[in-house]
Amino acid sequence: MSRAFVFPGQGAQTIGMGRELAEAYPAARAVFDAVDAALGEDLSGLIWSGDIETLTLTRNAQPALMATSIAALRALEAEGVSVADHAAFVAGHSLGEYSALVAAGSLALEDAARLLRIRGEAMQAAVPAGEGAMAAILGLDIDAVRSVAKDAADGEVCEAANDNDPAQVVVSGHKAAVERAVDLAKERGAKRAVMLPVSAPFHCALMEPAARAMADALDHVHLDPPAVPLVANVQAAPLLDEGTIRSLLVEQVTGAVRWRESVARMAADGVTEIWEIGAGKALSGMIRRIDKSVETRAIGTPDDVKAAAQAL
Repeated sequence: MSRAFVFPGQGAQTIGMGRELAEAYPAARAVFDAVDAALGEDLSGLIWSGDIETLTLTRNAQPALMATSIAALRALEAEGVSVADHAAFVAGHSLGEYSALVAAGSLALEDAARLLRIRGEAMQAAVPAGEGAMAAILGLDIDAVRSVAKDAADGEVCEAANDNDPAQVVVSGHKAAVERAVDLAKERGAKRAVMLPVSAPFHCALMEPAARAMADALDHVHLDPPAVPLVANVQAAPLLDEGTIRSLLVEQVTGAVRWRESVARMAADGVTEIWEIGAGKALSGMIRRIDKSVETRAIGTPDDVKAAAQAL
């Protein structure tokens, strides 16, 4: 059985995530300690006993979700499960790509924490509050949503930002244009079209200032080739070259997350089982809607870790 490990993105955060892992596995606790030290603050305290509004701030959610994913991975490793031996590919949804690179030994944990703090702050600062928005379009495929976005733009930015699964595409851009896209999508047969409670319009051209910030930050960070291929968001194809990975991490800030195509590519390359490692189960739901033949397993608690290890 060929397997991929995937890592969730923003929206999966919850207060208390990863705490049971840290209590059960010293290696998981060490992840949170290292991230706290890298950021110079008690992020783990916020994750485990803070308020959800503060955790959901982009600057906090991004490193917090990465830390939780890697804590779950370290717990798996403590049970004898490793990326190199048990995964054919890694992939992550948006910020989850950084978790995937840490998991595959390409990026140091501490560097990932600092990069995600920079990424979160830069993405938040790229567009003044209230000027950007995102919306989920349900029941239209990617081509139909691209057409909606193009027609709704009317001189502003409105783009398909996340191609999540065959029936869920997210658009991003100027608030008024995204609102027009919601109305237009409904007119064109969308089952639902809803504005999302996000703080900035991610993965569209309005994020260009954040992309420049990430290009500068990544220039000062070392990357190694990953132990297994990374299926990158913007390319939806596996790669091992660290130079290409570096450039795609920059492109990813303004580029679309091609999740549907990424999962389909892994399945086409023989993957029959995908493990979602970290907080939540959102990716597992998307994966089942993309390819019902691919088995999924969400791993976010000690019980999940033990069950996964025993299943091998």
